[in-house]
Amino acid sequence: MPCYAIEGVVPVVDPTAYVHPSAVLIGDVIVGPDCYIGPCASLRGDFGRIVLHRGANVQDTCVVHGFPSADTVVEENGHIGHGAVLHSCVVRRDALVGMNAVVMDEAEIGEKAIVAASAFVRAGMKIPPRSLVAGVPAKVIRDLSEEEIKWKLEGTLTYQDLTRRCLATMQEVHPLTVVEADRPRLRAPDVKPLIATKRDK
Repeated sequence: MPCYAIEGVVPVVDPTAYVHPSAVLIGDVIVGPDCYIGPCASLRGDFGRIVLHRGANVQDTCVVHGFPSADTVVEENGHIGHGAVLHSCVVRRDALVGMNAVVMDEAEIGEKAIVAASAFVRAGMKIPPRSLVAGVPAKVIRDLSEEEIKWKLEGTLTYQDLTRRCLATMQEVHPLTVVEADRPRLRAPDVKPLIATKRDK
């Protein structure tokens, strides 16, 4: 992976974490156990510190950065969806930041809260625990149901399983030129989007 020290400060990656080779880590970045960092994610610890606690995931094309005076923290089981931007904020334990959402300086996403896709969480906003926020700017919509909280945790556990799958089997290869007969399927867990779980009722 592209990994850079700055002013002698070197990123730290726990051996049980998986960081995709195209992700970039710079400076004061600490990636804890069982974390997943996806392709083309940028974690720039060249101003403030970035800390990912156990089991957090930062998916493809996410950007994590911050001011010198503030840490950017994703606590245990934090879940950062594709393309999200975090800047000098805190994502509390078991919270989710949806795809292409932006969380600004000194904002705090409460424990087990969900930030909807494409939401803009303004600087200094404090999201209550177990709540859903959405919109530009983000507003608290309602409390989350137990089903929604359970769905979020299942998704995060799927990424922790992906971490183990990547450590065990991910390798760079040349593509095939034709589809082989009896092409195998991946053994990925059976996880559904939230909308599908509501249709099944």
